Amino acid sequence: MGLAGCASLQSGPKEMTFFVTSVGSGKGGDLGGLEGADQHCQALARAAGAGDRTWHAYLSTQAAKLADSNFVNARDRIGAGPWQNARGEVIAWSVDDLHSANSELSKQTALDEKGEPVNSRTEKPNKHDILTGSRPDGTAFPGASFADMTCGNWTKSTPDGAAMTGHFDRAGPLDAAWAVSWNSAHPTLGCSQEKVRPTGGDGLFYCFAEK
Repeated sequence: MGLAGCASLQSGPKEMTFFVTSVGSGKGGDLGGLEGADQHCQALARAAGAGDRTWHAYLSTQAAKLADSNFVNARDRIGAGPWQNARGEVIAWSVDDLHSANSELSKQTALDEKGEPVNSRTEKPNKHDILTGSRPDGTAFPGASFADMTCGNWTKSTPDGAAMTGHFDRAGPLDAAWAVSWNSAHPTLGCSQEKVRPTGGDGLFYCFAEK
């Protein structure tokens, strides 16, 4: 990771433009679709004192067929940046920066909306799996070519299905690119809360101030 994240802007809830949700929906991959996920981000931000911004969840959706254009890329939902946590630490200056080797999203900077750290891979309970449904560049998985990577576009809480997750702490069982990816590490074992937890998750996701 680069030096950009060493820079800090003014800190505090009102200046915060990025956080990891402190709690999920409680229903695994069922977030009420993108609209429900955005509302969850907005509600948490409002409770923390940052509700005057427009918040969007960093989530992609899949189309039903390969040639279907009815999908959403997470990278297209979050505005232009820059984004900073509640401490004023910049995690990225732009969308391209966020999805590059210069991204400063890490265990130290990926705080929740209260400015508190999230449990990493070495802590119990482990909560480092963050729902994204995305490929490393922040785009959606092609419809039909891939199995469910978004828990039915964030509407499914049953044991079947799956959702792609990233590791906010940039840590995994081995030193491989996928294992340390913040947005595209591995899918969940299913879509229920019980199936999300075994690999180290709690149904949490990223929230960005779109504007």
